[in-house]
Amino acid sequence: MIRYIRRAAALCLLLLVALLVNAARVQLLEADELNDNPANRRNTIARYDQPRGNILVGDRAVTGNDETGEQLSFERTYLHGPLYAPVTGYASQTYGTTLLENAEDDVLSGTDSLLAPLPFWNEFTRGRQPGGDVVTTVKESMQRAAYDGLSGRRGAVAALEPSTGRILALVSTPSYDPERLSGTGSAVTDAWSRLNAAKSLPMLNRAIRQTYPPGSTFKIVTAAAALDARVVTDPDAPTDTPSPYVLPGTSTTLPDEARGCEKASLADAIRVSCNTVMAHLGVEVGLEGMAEAAGKFGFNDTGLRIPSGVAKSNFDTDMSDDQLAQSSIGQFDTTATPLQMAMVAAAVANGGDLRYPYLVERVTTHDGDTVQQQGPRSYERAMSPSTAVQLQRMMVDVVENGTGSNAAIDGVRVGGKTGTAQHGVDNSGLPYAWFISWAQPSDSGRPAVAVAVVVEDASADRDDISGGGSAAPIARAVMEAALEG
Repeated sequence: MIRYIRRAAALCLLLLVALLVNAARVQLLEADELNDNPANRRNTIARYDQPRGNILVGDRAVTGNDETGEQLSFERTYLHGPLYAPVTGYASQTYGTTLLENAEDDVLSGTDSLLAPLPFWNEFTRGRQPGGDVVTTVKESMQRAAYDGLSGRRGAVAALEPSTGRILALVSTPSYDPERLSGTGSAVTDAWSRLNAAKSLPMLNRAIRQTYPPGSTFKIVTAAAALDARVVTDPDAPTDTPSPYVLPGTSTTLPDEARGCEKASLADAIRVSCNTVMAHLGVEVGLEGMAEAAGKFGFNDTGLRIPSGVAKSNFDTDMSDDQLAQSSIGQFDTTATPLQMAMVAAAVANGGDLRYPYLVERVTTHDGDTVQQQGPRSYERAMSPSTAVQLQRMMVDVVENGTGSNAAIDGVRVGGKTGTAQHGVDNSGLPYAWFISWAQPSDSGRPAVAVAVVVEDASADRDDISGGGSAAPIARAVMEAALEG
């Protein structure tokens, strides 16, 4: 009898050891996987058990929190939600987070080690601090000028401070109210379905996540490449470009909508936007030179973050000469985000030194103590200083004597470039209207702002008039807001 008791005891001991081993295995090897399992609501409950930190524009929070009285205790609210949605994104108990709400989630939710009183405090205690705050670089008056200027039309605006890279405005319209997605229940799922089904795509961040053919605004990149490569040594000298221009290796002719493009100089080609001259110059620079030049402005960068991810702007690195000619005037497969084209304008305005764009000025604790500060850093030397000076003069000429007159501001040095981009089957869609520009006060040694505007549903009578008529006034309003200080 005692023998059987001993066997039973040994079996029980073995089972106990097995249970302990399994518990240790779960804690050591499977804890993270179980923690992250969507079916585990403990994380979600803990996540919404305290208010999220806020996102600030200037010294004012554009986010907040409401107590729900439910298991998920706090729900996100937004001040002027549609105005700032391209900056904040949403924080939804049902659909997760996007944009700054996602990129700075650790800070806002209080789990970032930056907020802890001691190093590794959160790791040891498995606790959270009160949510920290994220102070953006956005200027309210510029954001509102861009938003009001677009007037709900499909389009976007991106504005930068050229000398630092600070993003001063980031607007996409039509927009949406992220607060409608904050909670749970049928109202949230219905709003989600309606927003995703809308043909106007209000949840698409057109400023950083949508790419467009940049059209004639890309001619600034081509001009920079031609000047730096010494393909053009005197921008005021006539070129040997015929109008129309036969695309290399084909019988297809590229026409000019503008007058006076036959053998036009580079300066005149920029002022009146000659397709033929710029396409020819792109071919003379060559594919390798054009791709290198485009890359210095940010094209083909798949890792650009502000800190939200930015869609890659494309310039093909493998194409024939006829395709290169079209790419050099912003057509064929060349595409760009509005932020990318603001970077092009900023590089010219800042003497060729392109600064890395950033949206977060600093991160603070709940009590307002700064724990991380963002500062200017160089992205790339996009062109030589002498090339930048020549392009500045040409872009000023566009505004003072060319297609960009609607961007002129009294007493301010303004440079710009208009553009339209064909799209749709057989170019049947209304052209996208573009305008890129920069402004420098007469009493300042550096530019105040660089802006890119794209309007999708613009009408156009000919190349560039749409950009000058539809997009340039919006850019002017944004620049005026920047100059107000």
